[in-house]
Amino acid sequence: MAQAFDGLHWWRDLELAEYLVPATLEEALEMLARYGGRARVVAGGTDVVPALRRREYEVEALVDITRLPGLDQIEQEGETIHIGALVTHAQAAASALLRERAGLLARGCGAVGSPQIRNVGTLAGNLVSGQPAADASIPLLALGAEVTVVSAQGQRRLPLGEFFLDLGRTALDPGREILTRISFPALGPGQGGNFQRLAKRKALTLPMLVCAVKVALDPSRRVIREAAVALGPVAPVPWRERHCEEFLRGAPVTIETIGRAAELAAEHSDPRDSLLRGSRRYRQEMVKVLVRRALEQACAQAGCAVE
Repeated sequence: MAQAFDGLHWWRDLELAEYLVPATLEEALEMLARYGGRARVVAGGTDVVPALRRREYEVEALVDITRLPGLDQIEQEGETIHIGALVTHAQAAASALLRERAGLLARGCGAVGSPQIRNVGTLAGNLVSGQPAADASIPLLALGAEVTVVSAQGQRRLPLGEFFLDLGRTALDPGREILTRISFPALGPGQGGNFQRLAKRKALTLPMLVCAVKVALDPSRRVIREAAVALGPVAPVPWRERHCEEFLRGAPVTIETIGRAAELAAEHSDPRDSLLRGSRRYRQEMVKVLVRRALEQACAQAGCAVE
């Protein structure tokens, strides 16, 4: 059925009073405070601009933070990796540090959208959009990441598991706060991680399922000391499957252990029927497949091939 161009979201003009480009973080926070919640931060703009064109929310100004110094770096401090708010998916996917010490995140970032999207879209924006199957959010959740959020009132740090509140909603006030940094422990000896993605094609498509896992083996490399299993979209927010993780804690690295863990992940996942992503029953079965693959490869990276 034909539709007028002005009825399509990408054809609509943005209705803004100001487009502001601060030079410092303090200036950016002052601009947000001045608009009293009627302004929105923009960096890559790959989520914000389409949402504004769709009239999902209305703002009077955009605060472009792309010129703020020091927020475009990936750094290691001790055994902790810090990612600035302006780091793009392409930058993360190509980072030698992330590929070596957080390969599941580099791989997830490399799966986002298209090269054009990855070159401008930021990891921080991926988190702030609050989508349950975001390709950066799921591995960051498995890595035990935390975020640093600043406002005119000060700074706070939140575990990523407490950052996501509901579908498209996070603990950040987008009209008054800025996510400045993402931090997480680097993978070390006896640890491994893996990222798995199910989609209808390899690029330019939303995932049907995303899975990321991290495992830490004991000194013998035969027993799982700790595990993190993150999934999406199987709930309104990016999801840590705690039943599966609890079962894996202290369990031997065997085919039987990993198979049972995958079954638990599927049993406690709650995907909905979706014309875009497939039926609930199909995706629950695929949760088993992705969790099993991810755990096998994570354990192999940690130093123990599954027998």
